[in-house]
Amino acid sequence: MMGWTIFIFIYSFGCQFESEIATMNKVRFGVLGTANIATKVGQAIKAAASAELVSIGSRNLELAKAWGTQHGAPRAYGSYQEVLADESIEAVYIPLPPSLHCEWTVRAAEAGKHVLCEKPTALNTQEVATMFAACKANGVQFMDGTMWSHHPRTAEMKTVLTSGKLGRLRRITSAFTVNIADTPQQIRFNPALGGGAIYDLGWYCIRAALWAFDELPQRVYATAEYHRGVDINAAVMMWFSSQRTAAFDCGFDMGLRKWFEVAGEEGNLVCDDFLAPTNIDAPRFWTHGESGNSETHLSAGVVQQTEMVQRFCEIVREGTLDERWFRESFDTQRVVDTLMKSLQLKREVEVEDA
Repeated sequence: MMGWTIFIFIYSFGCQFESEIATMNKVRFGVLGTANIATKVGQAIKAAASAELVSIGSRNLELAKAWGTQHGAPRAYGSYQEVLADESIEAVYIPLPPSLHCEWTVRAAEAGKHVLCEKPTALNTQEVATMFAACKANGVQFMDGTMWSHHPRTAEMKTVLTSGKLGRLRRITSAFTVNIADTPQQIRFNPALGGGAIYDLGWYCIRAALWAFDELPQRVYATAEYHRGVDINAAVMMWFSSQRTAAFDCGFDMGLRKWFEVAGEEGNLVCDDFLAPTNIDAPRFWTHGESGNSETHLSAGVVQQTEMVQRFCEIVREGTLDERWFRESFDTQRVVDTLMKSLQLKREVEVEDA
């Protein structure tokens, strides 16, 4: 009987010790701001095995307290700076308007915090360069919030694209539209805060083209309609090497569309919800061959926000900066900048070398 009691004690102690070690290894997060998107990513931080949601900061302390109570963040601060001053925080998630990304990424990096930041990364490549210089100088990881990049379905689609099954890839066509009400509080209609369809929605379509072709376009052209000083819808054409092209449209004035097609000389791949699976339990995409045959591909049902947070934490714990995420953010921003220049000049513009 005594031996059995000792066994139970040792087993219980061991389980408790393992649990404490696991908790110690979690990346401790603070969140800067209570924007709507912070709810989804806050839940992802709570769900990720390697993350712990510790604090929330807002310019309004009562708002921070309410958010913390609702989402399980035990510490609430009445400013963003207080989150950065918390020495127990290792990483921050920044869901602020794009106009504030540069300032608070630099401040976070200087405080030694790794940065998971919403997209678009900033207002222009100059700001992005400043952000990345601060992160690298302080040895902290940066990653933008392009969540679909982290879904296992994305890797599976990439395997198809590189397998030769579709032949030589020639064209990618995509769209991201959503009907958004024009209200005074809607930052997407505020040019000073980084609003506009290309910044907010086109970002995803640009990233999809760069992901599919593994390079920057050589030149681009954009046309748009405007409301309150921002592009509320836009149509874009991009020319790549080897006679490859990409086209997309994006806008705040149409129903939800979030699809892309990658066309090759011998077939094509279609995903009608690449930004986020409509059916989270059964993500899918299709391939079509020259004869018209169609194949449905099913992927694992996961929450892509949680996958993003988990990958971010893995990089932090590995202790080596992953240049991929810096490069992808910077390249996407370069294309955004060039498209905005095309809108201004009303002509095709070459994507300048960085």
